[in-house]
Amino acid sequence: MHHTTLSLRHALLALAVMAIWGSNFVVARLGLEQFPPFLFAGLRFTLAALPLVFLLPRPNVSWRNLAAYGLLIGTGQFGLLFLALSGHISPGLASLVIQVQVFITIFLAMLRNGERLRGFQIVACLLAIAGILVIAAHVNGHTTPLGLALVLMAASCWASGNIVSREGRPDNFLAYVAWSSLFSAPPLLGLSLLTEGPAAMAHAVSHATLGGWAALIWQAVGNSWFGYACWGMLLARYPSATITPMALLVPVFGMGSAVLWLHEPMPAWKLGAALLVICGLAVSVFYPRLRMGLANRRLSRQRAL
Repeated sequence: MHHTTLSLRHALLALAVMAIWGSNFVVARLGLEQFPPFLFAGLRFTLAALPLVFLLPRPNVSWRNLAAYGLLIGTGQFGLLFLALSGHISPGLASLVIQVQVFITIFLAMLRNGERLRGFQIVACLLAIAGILVIAAHVNGHTTPLGLALVLMAASCWASGNIVSREGRPDNFLAYVAWSSLFSAPPLLGLSLLTEGPAAMAHAVSHATLGGWAALIWQAVGNSWFGYACWGMLLARYPSATITPMALLVPVFGMGSAVLWLHEPMPAWKLGAALLVICGLAVSVFYPRLRMGLANRRLSRQRAL
């Protein structure tokens, strides 16, 4: 049975997941100071898969679906994101820009289902696009055109992964993440071998500090295991409309943690860009609920008369 209102305990749990997912951009940036990006991503998904694949049964999806999700999320989203965070974009902005995956997911779902774009979705997309254009107009040493392009490509892979997982409908999302990681790690480690080289890989593994390994373990245990397990439990217990708006807090935590830990500057243009993107996300999430609420209220009044 679904509850419509979050209990205090579950609200705090959802808030903790958002804080972990948001601050993870800063944690990843710290880890990338010691590991090259493809190696860091490859090791992250190796840890996400092991030992869980020996403890959790394979989810009720095809191998093809698992492979598609693993390649899109692991090799695509995180491979590109970690590459971008390696000196091409600041963590705070990356946490914001990658949220355009919400709109790309909507577009992909419409293409597959033949639906038309609705008015409020156009407004939401225009707000988000305006925010991205503000960022593009202020590229500098901290954020390059390449970094922006890589994060937008990562967002596209994330959106495609959303469609794949939605169509797969796994019965256990934590098991889904673990088993699909078996298809994420090998291509990433192969890319590391080809582009970063065995010498750089060996040097990183042998010279990484405790902090570097902690950042790596946090990627798998905090971000993947704890985050997805809790998120899956909340989605099973509450309607999506109750839970999904919490994701609006990811860029807030992302940008806040970047300011706090990395002293990332927060000029007016960056705040303006964040406001535009978050407003776009808010319109996309809340407008349908507001419209439905007003329609139900109007119907109740008509019945009362």
